[in-house]
Amino acid sequence: MQTWVIKLGGAVLNTEDAAKALFEALASQTQAQFVIVHGGGSLVDNWLTEAGFASAKHQGLRISPKEQMPYIVGALAGCANKQLMSQAIIAGHKPVGLSLYEAGIISSQKLKALGQVGNCDGGVQSVIPELLKLGRLPLVSSIGFGEDGLWYNVNADEAAAAIAKELNAEIIFMTDVEAVLDANKQPLHQLDTNQINTLIAEGVILGGMEVKVKTSLLAAQHLRRGVYISSWQKPENLIALLAGEHVGTKITP
Repeated sequence: MQTWVIKLGGAVLNTEDAAKALFEALASQTQAQFVIVHGGGSLVDNWLTEAGFASAKHQGLRISPKEQMPYIVGALAGCANKQLMSQAIIAGHKPVGLSLYEAGIISSQKLKALGQVGNCDGGVQSVIPELLKLGRLPLVSSIGFGEDGLWYNVNADEAAAAIAKELNAEIIFMTDVEAVLDANKQPLHQLDTNQINTLIAEGVILGGMEVKVKTSLLAAQHLRRGVYISSWQKPENLIALLAGEHVGTKITP
């Protein structure tokens, strides 16, 4: 049975019943098994603001000082994860909430200037294969642990790509836009390495989308096949992608 890693942008939580509709779409797919990896940036922004912290990003990555980590962990591994669990249960799934550590990923500091922003490394046995055998739906937050026991805030796109590599799974990045857009805000149906580098250099792809596209490219290189960026706003897109149709932007090496 084919395994799919579905990366959900945290903004899905801001749209009423959007997560439920996606989970219902997955429930109809009985010939595949799924792992959900999620972010929750807007929820983190809200929590940090309410706590009196300023948020800052560098090249699409959230600067994560140690003093902010309890709020970031609470928002992502706590509130966002459990909100998704609720919607998955309503849709008929049997979800299990995980951090990256349980998913087999050890984290390490990416750059000192970014604080507790983490990389994805291997190193521990994943519980995901056993959960899938039991018919459970893993819901993985992008919170990681280092060998030093410290918390790390890992970019959810990078986390999803790392888990897909470990599981040799197909991967779909579900975001809040239909596709990667060109300079005229028109959707791009396919991108390769050279096109991506050109669009980044021209400032067409930037910020969070730059991270997403670069991560998608790395995933395509590791998995030796194309990966897709599409929208969670249309559950039918997900069904089409699972059926092998071309929806959104296909990233190829």
